[in-house]
Amino acid sequence: MKYTIALAGNPNSGKTTLFNQLTGARAHVGNWPGVTVEKKEGKILRNEDLSLIDLPGIYSLSPYTLEEVIARNFLLKERPDVIINIVDATNLERNLYLTTQVVETGIPTVIACNMIDLVKQAGDRLDSKALSAHFGVPVVEISALRGDGLDELIDAVKDAVSSKQETSYVLRLSEEVESEIKQVEKELETTPPEKLYDMPLRWWAQKLLEQDEKALEEISLSSEQKARIEVLEEKLDDDVQSYISTARYKSIAVIMDSIYTCKNPQRLSLTDRIDKIVTNRILALPIFVLVMFLVYYISISTIGTLGTDYVNDVVVGEWAQGGMETLLTNLGASDWVIGLTVDGIIGGVGAVLGFLPQMAVLFLLLTFLELSGYMARIAFILDRIFRKFGLSGKSFIPMLIGTGCSVPAIMASRTIEQEADRRMTAITTSFVPCGAKLPIIAFIAGALFNGSWWFAPICYFVGIAAVIISGIVLKKTRGFAGDPAPFVMELPEYRLPTLKAVLLTVWERCFAFIKKAGTIILLSSIVLWFLQAYGVTGEGIVAVEDAGDSILAVIGGAIAWLFIPLGFGDWQSTVATFTGLIAKENVMTTFAIVFGVEGDVLDLIDAGEWSSLTAITQHYTMSSAFSFLLFQLLCAPCFAAIGAMHRELGNAKWTLFAVAYQTLFAYSASLIYYQFALLFSGNPFTLTSAVAIVVLLAWLYLLLRKKPEGQGRLQMEII
Repeated sequence: MKYTIALAGNPNSGKTTLFNQLTGARAHVGNWPGVTVEKKEGKILRNEDLSLIDLPGIYSLSPYTLEEVIARNFLLKERPDVIINIVDATNLERNLYLTTQVVETGIPTVIACNMIDLVKQAGDRLDSKALSAHFGVPVVEISALRGDGLDELIDAVKDAVSSKQETSYVLRLSEEVESEIKQVEKELETTPPEKLYDMPLRWWAQKLLEQDEKALEEISLSSEQKARIEVLEEKLDDDVQSYISTARYKSIAVIMDSIYTCKNPQRLSLTDRIDKIVTNRILALPIFVLVMFLVYYISISTIGTLGTDYVNDVVVGEWAQGGMETLLTNLGASDWVIGLTVDGIIGGVGAVLGFLPQMAVLFLLLTFLELSGYMARIAFILDRIFRKFGLSGKSFIPMLIGTGCSVPAIMASRTIEQEADRRMTAITTSFVPCGAKLPIIAFIAGALFNGSWWFAPICYFVGIAAVIISGIVLKKTRGFAGDPAPFVMELPEYRLPTLKAVLLTVWERCFAFIKKAGTIILLSSIVLWFLQAYGVTGEGIVAVEDAGDSILAVIGGAIAWLFIPLGFGDWQSTVATFTGLIAKENVMTTFAIVFGVEGDVLDLIDAGEWSSLTAITQHYTMSSAFSFLLFQLLCAPCFAAIGAMHRELGNAKWTLFAVAYQTLFAYSASLIYYQFALLFSGNPFTLTSAVAIVVLLAWLYLLLRKKPEGQGRLQMEII
């Protein structure tokens, strides 16, 4: 028989670490129905009959945030066999607030006191037996990071499953409130059982008295009950919900006095001493810049790049492509089979897998920072600045990663709790120029702008400006505004993560990338290879030598007119834009093919041999070249990044919106730039010039208009 175990706890309580330890990271990762909040489910090791569900990190079961609604709905409507309530033993008083609500559900519960090693290390003492006696449920001391106490925890869960002993904890309240709870309980006895979801009548009575929004959707209050609640609140001189919350905190304070002994209450912990430096008003930003520079340098410029170059040149180029071509040739395979397999499938998939070493190193370092507790400090430092532009402080990390590759950058947006901020970050992150766009920047800077030192910084400034403008504009729309709600930020204790915990997280993220993005890139690569390799003639569809005769060239020529107002309305530029969807490096490679450049175009750019690229440069003016570059910097990213966006946004609708918005933004920016460049260079005013002015005014309106009423400013609270 299969049993469902729910894992519930506060953010940063070690919940993810415990989940990975119990399941060995053998998890099915998806989304909760209808939302983009990640859902993880796995089998407990050596206990295949126990299915573990990782609920979102929450502070209470009150339905204020999306995560709280998801967790409560699962406990209410799915009713798991057992709840593992993980609490941070170093912050026990705050964590027990959720515990008091969990044990009121009646569902068999096991409390896992995590980080007990840190409590003992500090010389403090936790009486877990007294805690167990108070709540009437088993309490197990564990260290999820070190793996201590996990066998005892699993045994306690098995006992809870077999005994099916429901919790009976009751939060005792004043006589007036208790009397009203009993009255409502009595009135609920006639309610159809299917409406109660097997939850205790006292739980429902308490929620109805609190006028809990989600409870009232299931069971409505009568006019008489509403009148009694008003009378009760007059007696309490407070609303019932606030009164019960205060009662919980008072009850927890009494519990803490009896179960927890602090050796030195006045001492400054190691976390406090470190935070005095890393969150210092003056030192915080320089330290952050240094830390992230080292992360970027190690991942992109040293170890990660060596790995990526090796995979691209040796594993994919020599072994996979070279070996497969030799094998198929020896087997007598036809040219189209060789081309499809070597260039289409292996070349296309290799373009994605080549990023894996950089991603793995990036995820390794970022996971270390995340599990150690420093990542929360970064969000705290930057949140106030970024919130002015409609973004979360955590948005900066994906954008920094995006200077290397947009794929891991977009995937890193999932660390942002607020759904609107997470969605915004996933959509805007690819505006920051990634490493794959550097050949285009280097080519135009060197060949048309004489290698000016300011050119590359201008390109990065354009990306940052696009992020800021998009943040301001989109935040004023309904889909990104979100409900006015406090932004709660947890600053956890610093701790040294284990190698196992870090590697499990890195593996989980890398595998998700390979599985999702790899599928999309494979299919798109096959299609684009076919369109580049074949053309339509009187004899039908045949292989072509000249790219100008290909189906892709025909398609490019058919829609090239769309880019005439941007200054590059020719089929070559259009085709290069499309091949850039596979990988942005393909833009320059495509130019080499369609313009007949001899040699490796990327090597020529690296060597600065601009004279060898005159076939391309004579095709553009400075204005049209920069307009082309502007479009490439801001338009929809490569298929791998679009695949990552689809995963983070959760559905096709939002993915299509993201691609459409990015393309529209890029088109608008290139149109405005090119048309104004023509006017300033002495060209006559045209209808297209007027359109560019209208587009500029439209964006200025979206940028400067007032935020619609009802979209309050999010406040930040630090715990």
